[in-house]
Amino acid sequence: MTSTEEFEAERPRLRRLAARVLGDPSGAEDVVQQAWLRLHATDEPVVNLPAWLTTVTTRLCLDRLRARVPAPVEAVEEAGSAPDPADEVALADTVGVALQVVLERLSPAERVAFVLHDSFGFEFATIATALDTTPAAARKLASRARAKVRQPAAEDRLAAWEVVDAFMAAAREGDFDRLLELLAPDAVVTADLAAVSAGTPGRLEGRREIASFFNGSAQSAMAVFAGDRPAAAWYHRGRPAVLFDFAVVDGVVAHITFRAEADALAAVERRDGASRRARPAVGHTASVPDVVPGEDDHHDQEEQ
Repeated sequence: MTSTEEFEAERPRLRRLAARVLGDPSGAEDVVQQAWLRLHATDEPVVNLPAWLTTVTTRLCLDRLRARVPAPVEAVEEAGSAPDPADEVALADTVGVALQVVLERLSPAERVAFVLHDSFGFEFATIATALDTTPAAARKLASRARAKVRQPAAEDRLAAWEVVDAFMAAAREGDFDRLLELLAPDAVVTADLAAVSAGTPGRLEGRREIASFFNGSAQSAMAVFAGDRPAAAWYHRGRPAVLFDFAVVDGVVAHITFRAEADALAAVERRDGASRRARPAVGHTASVPDVVPGEDDHHDQEEQ
């Protein structure tokens, strides 16, 4: 088997690894491509290609994480023999979307150690090589990250705007499983008469029906405030046409109301950049570009 064939065999695994570490599928593709380029640029013999590619991919992810969050690196104590929960059931596949939010607040090294061990089952010796540290330090990093996931601080709990944005991102990306995670079991979608006239469904019940409706849709929806609540809206010619009004309860979506009545749309304001989490001062209105050609088609598909 040639190196190209071996790499292609490893590509899906590397892409999954990078996507989980970065939380960014498109960024994961870039990282894997960089790993491919490094493989062809190296003059050194590669004895174990899967291990070599894992290390290179992990280090590329680590570089990206550090570029995002240039925070001081905390020292990791290697001493101590306290029981480590590393052998317990992995958390990564059970905490759902909340995990991704907590991951964003871990240090890059903690994030890499936790994901590689708990999601992919790598030994700490392998993780230590990727992090250029010792197995004991890698174990400590993973343990510290795991503690933060198990008992998140108050600031690590999902805020309403994070739930709304995660839901809309999952809708656009066609991530059905993530949509299910973000919906309450008894979630409901309703609509006012103006929204129904515009083509939205009048009522959807249960998370599977709602997830199926949103899966792969909402391509042209934008992040907004509905009054002082985080929401999303479909814009037409620079103006909000249908508001997606969310009720978030205990970190999941309990109710979505499609609104197109004039008074509801009058309270809509774009949220972007620094104003994404908290509504800007009264009187400030973010500029809204006209929809690009084809967005009407997206909306038609969403509402069918």
